[in-house]
Amino acid sequence: MKKANLFFAPMNHYPRPQRLIARLLGAGFWAAQAFPALAGQSDPFLTQGLVAASPAGSVQRNVLPAPCQDEHSATASLSLADVVERALCNHSQTREAWANARFQAAQVGVGESAYLPSINLGGAETRNWSDGGGNAGRSYNQLSAALSLSYVLYDFGARDAVVENAKQILAAANATQDATIQSVFLAAVQAYYQLFATQAAGESAGQAEKSARESFNAATARYNVGSGTPADKLQAQTALSQAVLNRIRAEGDFSNAQGQLANSMGVDANQPLAVSPPALGVPDAQFERNIGKLIEEARRQRPDLAAAEAQVNAAKASAEAARAAGMPTVSLAANVNRTHGSIADPFSSSALGVSVNFPLFTGYNTTYRIRAAQAQVDTRLAQRERLSQQVALDVWKAYQGVVTETQAVKSVNDLVASAAQSERVALGRYKAGVGSLLDVLIAQSALASARMQNIQAIYNWHIAKATLAQSMGRLDFSAI
Repeated sequence: MKKANLFFAPMNHYPRPQRLIARLLGAGFWAAQAFPALAGQSDPFLTQGLVAASPAGSVQRNVLPAPCQDEHSATASLSLADVVERALCNHSQTREAWANARFQAAQVGVGESAYLPSINLGGAETRNWSDGGGNAGRSYNQLSAALSLSYVLYDFGARDAVVENAKQILAAANATQDATIQSVFLAAVQAYYQLFATQAAGESAGQAEKSARESFNAATARYNVGSGTPADKLQAQTALSQAVLNRIRAEGDFSNAQGQLANSMGVDANQPLAVSPPALGVPDAQFERNIGKLIEEARRQRPDLAAAEAQVNAAKASAEAARAAGMPTVSLAANVNRTHGSIADPFSSSALGVSVNFPLFTGYNTTYRIRAAQAQVDTRLAQRERLSQQVALDVWKAYQGVVTETQAVKSVNDLVASAAQSERVALGRYKAGVGSLLDVLIAQSALASARMQNIQAIYNWHIAKATLAQSMGRLDFSAI
């Protein structure tokens, strides 16, 4: 049996009617190949402008270039702003949120496409055999091509509801991206400050070890000249060993903090980083705000609450779509056919008409879809209310954290000063032979504790400020 190739055989291989149909089908074949490539480059509904241009979303720096647009040198010393920018651009959470937003923007385009007609081109070539009747034992070829168009004229708001649902889900996805940015932003700030807090803690532990060694040397000297007791020397040795252990643990904490900072930036924990130290600000003497106004402002600005509100609107649109699914649709249909066979004259046919489709009974499918959609609206409303309450709690806790750390920084400065003075006096008295080693060890332990509290209080204050900004939904580069 001879096998025809409609698309690649020479056109003069066919009779004239067949050549026309072959050309039509060949054009359709090549169009089918070209349209997907064209669709990948085009955006007729302008959906790409509905999402952020980068994983950093709407966050803008005060200097150019914008986030995720410049390339940093691998050896450059990173500032806090650089650390945050790398976190926003590289972290898997921000890239995932950005991809989800772009996916939902494409879904808006899918919904918008329902307003345009659908055009289809089809064709077939068949070889037929007949075993009975007047054509018994005969075989013949048949070649056909068809072009059809369908267009929904009216559907009682079904398409409108689908598009509205897609747009609201997109709004939720964009807001979720902003919320993710706020979360990753805060995590990077915390990891940055914690790195230098652990570094300062290690230096403090080194100072405590130095003081403990000095006490041990003094106890050993007194023991050697007969004015000290073996118990004093052993106590000093114990204190020195504990100080060495504290210093070793502080160095381990610093290594972990380096890995945590790298992880927050979206790179492997073992990757070395050159990071510039922060310019530590001085806490305000007083930090008092109207907490009620802060909560109201947070409810207006928090992106996760905006996402919850958009989810409510999407659920309402979904309920409207479910209702519209039970209504009739009015459509326009048109088609053109061309058929050529070896035993009959070629003929053409065409049709144009309007059709109405009314789902009279769907097995109660529409009924339960509507009920499910209404229940989903109630679910989204409850989720929004719960999140609204959580926003108030987040702001309250963050505000109290700033107030507490502001007062703590002032108090701990006095604590360090008095502890340092006490340690100097106790050590001097012991060296002079008029004080006890126990007094020295107690004073040194108090000084080491005061230094650690001072370090943590300073960095906690900066972290608390960033946490408050994040709880308000306005953590950006200007806040750091």
